[in-house]
Amino acid sequence: MLCVARLALGASIKGLPSRSKSSLAAKMVKYRKMRKPTEPQNWAMDYQERYIPFPKEQLVDALVKEFHSPSHADRESFMAFVSRVDSSLLLRYHSVREQLQFLYAPINPDRDTLQEFSMTDSERLVKEQEVLAKMEPLLNQANFNRLSEEALAYALVVHHPHDEVQVTVNLDQYEYIRFWALGQRFGPLRVMTSLPVQKKRLFGKSWNPSDRRYFKRVVVAARIKNAYLMLKCFKDIPLEGLEQLLPAIKVRTSILYRTLLNTMLIVSGLAVFVNVGMVVLSDLKIGTTTLLIFFAALMAFRASKVFGQRRNFHSLELVHMLYYRSTSNNAELLDAIALRAQEEHAKEVILAYSFLLQQQQQQHHHQPSVQGDTDSEIVELLRKEVQAWLRSHSGLDITFCAERAYRHLKELGVGASPISQTHPV
Repeated sequence: MLCVARLALGASIKGLPSRSKSSLAAKMVKYRKMRKPTEPQNWAMDYQERYIPFPKEQLVDALVKEFHSPSHADRESFMAFVSRVDSSLLLRYHSVREQLQFLYAPINPDRDTLQEFSMTDSERLVKEQEVLAKMEPLLNQANFNRLSEEALAYALVVHHPHDEVQVTVNLDQYEYIRFWALGQRFGPLRVMTSLPVQKKRLFGKSWNPSDRRYFKRVVVAARIKNAYLMLKCFKDIPLEGLEQLLPAIKVRTSILYRTLLNTMLIVSGLAVFVNVGMVVLSDLKIGTTTLLIFFAALMAFRASKVFGQRRNFHSLELVHMLYYRSTSNNAELLDAIALRAQEEHAKEVILAYSFLLQQQQQQHHHQPSVQGDTDSEIVELLRKEVQAWLRSHSGLDITFCAERAYRHLKELGVGASPISQTHPV
């Protein structure tokens, strides 16, 4: 039964395309052979930023000032539409949250109520697939991007030089791994350390974090074999640090730091041997072989202590990073995703309504009517105008889902002519 369930994991399930570990391992080998890769291949095509980086209230205020301020009637009509959108989405997403929590309740690892029956591992796997399939469209509406296999292979292989903490991941330990991200940014990011950045110095000069790619939010869904689904969300996570969010990872010391430590140990050991060993050989008449064995054992013990202390320090840094950057887990994360999807849904509809209304007003006063325009032409014009407006107000290149927003407008009974819906002329 367990084998059948695991085969189902690899099968094509709606919302859950298969990602074989062999394919991921092959891509990891490809990145290991590259010389200093800076981003996953085809990254610009795979990741399209769709997150609207304004709170809904701020967005509404900006649209009122820019598009709906000529008259009191315009403002009242627009605010009435916003209230209508909020009311319709409140019931809709409350129902979605209830359904999702109902599906997740039997496999919730944090539940504090009595469990009606125990589940086998295969039954749990099937139930987890149902939850992930239900989450997928919700994450898409929340404007998360599901990270591709290329991005995951890059993250598992490439380590940023400023990330002192490095970990190793054994893919054979996992049933599946999923990452979703939104809010891609490129700029300085505080180092993942428990020490204040300003205290870190190199040759007497203060160190400043370099610009790098990171995400405002990252959602992780991972399952270790014979365990359970872990759902977690983190903030301000660099692309090269995604593997640090996985369970069952092992902290390792970087090659550069291992080289420095080994060099220091060898130099100090030779100095001690030359200054102390010669005296011991001459005064105590101890054999050279015995002395060499003694010093080798001493240096091995010292090296194990040094590397052990360093690993413990890095483990503490990793714990601090996960503590301060974790935002929600498991059942609470499902609620957070639904609320974010509800807000992004509302922002998209409000933007589409405002720009369609603006287009109709301009066409009504200055140009001949374009009632014959097809939906595809309306959607394309809407996408261009909203994306240009978002770029001018945020400085970011944001892909506006015009088709989805236009479809949602129609569901509310507002089509290509919002003027006729709200302002009869």
